[in-house]
Amino acid sequence: MPFQCRVLFQLSTLSLMLLQFGTRRGRTMLFGWICCAVICATPTPLHADKLWYSSPAQAWTEALPVGNGFLGAMVFGGAGEERIQFNEHTIWTGQPRSYARPGAHRHLAKIRELLAAGRQKDAEALAMQEFMGEPLRQFAYQPLGEIRLRCAGVAASPYRRELDLDTGIATTQAGQQTQMVFASNPDRAVIVRREGAGLDCSVALTTPHAGHTMEASGTLIRLGGKPDNSVVRFAVRLEAQVEGGTLKAEGAELRIQGARAFTLVLTAATNVRSWKDVSGEPSAPQVKAVYPALRQRHLDDFVPVMRRVQFHLGTEEERIASGQLPTNERIRAFAAKADPALAALLFQYGRYLLFSSSRPGGQPANLQGIWNDQLKPSWDSKYTVNINTEMNYWPADLAALPETLEPLWTALFELAESGAITAREHYAAPGWVLHHNFDLWRGTAPINHANHGIWPTGGAWLSLHAWEHYQFARDRAFLARLYPVLKGAAEFFAHTLVREGSGQFLITSPSNSPEQGGLVAGPAMDRQIVRSLFAATAAAARTLGRDDEFAARLKELRGQIAPDRIGRWGQLQEWLEDIDDPANRHRHVSHLWALYPGAEIHAARTPELFAAARKSLEARGDEATGWSMGWKVNLWARLRDGDHSYTILRNLIRPAGARTAGLYPNVFDAHPPFQIDGNLGVAAGMVEMLVQSQEPGVLELLPALPSAWPEGQVRGIQARGRVTVNLQWKQGRLTSAVLQSPSAQTLTVHYDGQKRLVRLPAGREVRVKLGS
Repeated sequence: MPFQCRVLFQLSTLSLMLLQFGTRRGRTMLFGWICCAVICATPTPLHADKLWYSSPAQAWTEALPVGNGFLGAMVFGGAGEERIQFNEHTIWTGQPRSYARPGAHRHLAKIRELLAAGRQKDAEALAMQEFMGEPLRQFAYQPLGEIRLRCAGVAASPYRRELDLDTGIATTQAGQQTQMVFASNPDRAVIVRREGAGLDCSVALTTPHAGHTMEASGTLIRLGGKPDNSVVRFAVRLEAQVEGGTLKAEGAELRIQGARAFTLVLTAATNVRSWKDVSGEPSAPQVKAVYPALRQRHLDDFVPVMRRVQFHLGTEEERIASGQLPTNERIRAFAAKADPALAALLFQYGRYLLFSSSRPGGQPANLQGIWNDQLKPSWDSKYTVNINTEMNYWPADLAALPETLEPLWTALFELAESGAITAREHYAAPGWVLHHNFDLWRGTAPINHANHGIWPTGGAWLSLHAWEHYQFARDRAFLARLYPVLKGAAEFFAHTLVREGSGQFLITSPSNSPEQGGLVAGPAMDRQIVRSLFAATAAAARTLGRDDEFAARLKELRGQIAPDRIGRWGQLQEWLEDIDDPANRHRHVSHLWALYPGAEIHAARTPELFAAARKSLEARGDEATGWSMGWKVNLWARLRDGDHSYTILRNLIRPAGARTAGLYPNVFDAHPPFQIDGNLGVAAGMVEMLVQSQEPGVLELLPALPSAWPEGQVRGIQARGRVTVNLQWKQGRLTSAVLQSPSAQTLTVHYDGQKRLVRLPAGREVRVKLGS
């Protein structure tokens, strides 16, 4: 029994004794005991996962994020003057359109001919003139506005602001006033609650968009407008509920005086009905519920999902002790003093960010999730599918967040429709294709520049990501829904692969190895992805009992794709030619895709390629951008080198600088600037260090446990085949492994050179005996 529950049990005994004497105080204490007993009966984490700080945020990358998949907000935690910057998921520049260039395929043969002749620059020049999408650039995700609170008479101390990852509530305590902010998915609203005696505050909305209207009347403020260079129109509604005191509109603001508490409910909507339909009428919904009901609905929605997984490193005493320092100070201290609990916090923060930015019915998490305060964000805060978008969702299945994938699958089906136009116009091919970026309008054509924008395997990678979800969930209905997308992606490559110079092997052309080397033919990443796509599509066809001839053709073509090659210095070649530079420290490690997230390269099945992949990864070094380090944590875990994974993790957990990757004070990952994929990629990497299931039916426990984590426990981790994994270890040795699956199955479980066949009955936990 937790300590607080033991105390409450003793208090309950006293309250019952007092009740025997019929005193009012006794009855009051009994009522309090009942309430607290309910709290104690609710499962809670061993140690609350919280980010906390001793001063308000001064910069956006110090503010604390909340989100519900539709609205995102950044809470600065100001006492007297508060800023809460917010976003709505469909506010982008631009308009529905096809980016495909009509008739671009007429120049494809010449581009391939120039590449085959070694005339790379000429090929790029022709591609820039005749093969790129129209327009050349895609559009940008936009901020929406800010809530501004100005409150008189707020004491500056004591002060504390925190974000509770368990509840999704950002709390600010300043003097005798308390503020709580959360983004409710059930009510599609951002809720701001402030409590304290005699509250005297003004409430305003602002927006960075020049074309807007604003009015305040009664209990609410309405904001409407549109971004420049956009057909998207928005409507915002901010309504106040006041307890005690007075509320009135003054100009474009609301004025609250003498209140003991007030609640602000922010909702927003746009005219966007879909990626190709903006005929809606923006009307921000009205939420009539009062604060206790709003809070409870949010908690009922949020808490059970966050508690699916517990992830604890170090002893409970160490976790409590390290949590006494503000989070920004813990980041600064990490390099000098081991803090395993901070790594565990980073893992749960990744889960929190994904669940807060990606929900069914919303847009997928973009380069910044759902949070952005810039009219011109870096890389337009789009969807970059040569690594970043996929990395966003690496932890979704592993970390028990499968519902966060629904927006990605919705986008995938939309991209298959848009990509069919691009396949036809740019390649005269069936099926569909997606290059390295897409936006709200589902652009699939090559953009920006030929030297990195012509990369045709983005759709194949996203399709494989969905196939991997099937490997986890074993949901036949999902596979049937996915199959046309898989088949279309495979059809495209079955039609467009060409013979390399010797005529022996099939390759892609034109393409590039993201994002370096310029326009080339047959980079390793393409070959790895297409091989995996053909295998997955054929397996899906067999599972569903359809398209036997097509599956057989894919098997034949797969065997003709140019294999991975080992170069002159023992490296895995990134290109067909043996031209890899051992001094190259580029952030992309694209040619290692088959090691992670793919699984073609494996210690037992392909030992020579496994060693070559290690050689390449060693050459790329341990310093990189934030997201690249997130990828490398996973790669070193797949190489079974937990201490090297930890080295990369340690390099990431440091204060970010203007040109230095790391973590901002609010634990956002820095490319720099902020990109959410680093947070999410490293969360997946920490799971790979502890549990791997590269294929259904095979499970590896603690395959890459670093010496810096001698003790810990995890519960709720998911493995392929719908297997839940609970582990505990001490002194670097596994002490407990409990597995469960909703369906009966047999697993081969590996640990420390041991192998055991384990039969899991449906729905029952099985304790696996492994280790000394």
